[in-house]
Amino acid sequence: MIVGVPGETASDETRVALTPPVAKKLVGRELDVCVASGAGEGSDWSDEAYRDVGCDVVADRETVFERADVICQVSGLAANAEPMDPYREGQVVIATLGPYDLTDETYDELGERRVSAFALELMPRISRAQSMDVLSSMASIGGYKAALVAAEQLPKLFPLEMTAAGTVRPAEVFVIGAGVAGLKAIATAERLGASVKGYDIRLEVKQEVESLGADFVELDLETEGSGDDEGYAVEMGEEFYEQQRKELSRVVPESDVVITTAAIPGAPAPELVSAEMIEGMDDGSVVVDLSAPTGGNCEPTVAGETIEHEGVTIFGPTNLPATVPHTASQLFANNLYNFLDHLLDDGELVLDTDDEIVDSTLLTHDGTIRRPHEDDGEETSDEGAEDTDGESAEGEADA
Repeated sequence: MIVGVPGETASDETRVALTPPVAKKLVGRELDVCVASGAGEGSDWSDEAYRDVGCDVVADRETVFERADVICQVSGLAANAEPMDPYREGQVVIATLGPYDLTDETYDELGERRVSAFALELMPRISRAQSMDVLSSMASIGGYKAALVAAEQLPKLFPLEMTAAGTVRPAEVFVIGAGVAGLKAIATAERLGASVKGYDIRLEVKQEVESLGADFVELDLETEGSGDDEGYAVEMGEEFYEQQRKELSRVVPESDVVITTAAIPGAPAPELVSAEMIEGMDDGSVVVDLSAPTGGNCEPTVAGETIEHEGVTIFGPTNLPATVPHTASQLFANNLYNFLDHLLDDGELVLDTDDEIVDSTLLTHDGTIRRPHEDDGEETSDEGAEDTDGESAEGEADA
């Protein structure tokens, strides 16, 4: 079996799906690995590094698609790119595929080509799948980098400073959403010395927030029914969100930095921070909205842009993990290898849809289209809820 790494085509994508150390493990299992020249350059993995572990480095992406049985990508089908990569009949594609954003035409074309397409972002939150969870891996990097972006932009120091020249008060950082990205942002800001507060609709994460040294903000809200059996926050009605915004208006204006992470799979992110709240923040304050790709948690957020609103800088990043490409690629490749290992039996791929991991992630197979369920009403805080076995995804250092 040949595993192929064609590299990425999105303009802001610097990661690579398989790193040389992970490719070496595949070669050690008597699988062939075919890599397009330059595929790893954005994350500092040279062609020579791939050759040294036994990979076949070819001149172009097209050759990879022609030869490989399994295609490994970071971002396949990115933004319904035209034309679609030249996937062929019987080929297996393992990547993040944006399943909720794909057009009917894209699904139909995958079905017509009889491609077996696995969307890694649909990985179920169960213990045996945690090592395959790319969303958690990338969310952790996003949360870490969000705190650094804010610290760099803020015209104040994060830590308390007591010097002969006077005492400098620590920056006030408020993180909305205590999933994987939120907890990592809290931990990073805390390590930098800021005074940190965290909030989540799920009161059960209070202990996790406080364990990182932050204060948990409890709002005067009725939260019964706000979480499901798997520990995810669920989508609430507009009346709830209106009351939530009213309560948050007490906390946001007194913050120097606000980092938001709340998201709903397959739906726009909930708008939690109004323009009026941001206008109440001091000049020079910073907002980093990690939910920008799905509309943002802050009213003024513009995806992919950095704007200024009444003296406050608002970042709307869409791919922070790609700004730490070496580490991000390492984690992504490990997740992908663990998933591929799950599918392998004596060197052959076995696609057993009775298995929850396969069933959840398989979008198309042998001409059959299997769209992800719609309107499930689940809201996540950067996909960082607890899994069905009661273990926190954050605790696995996967994200």
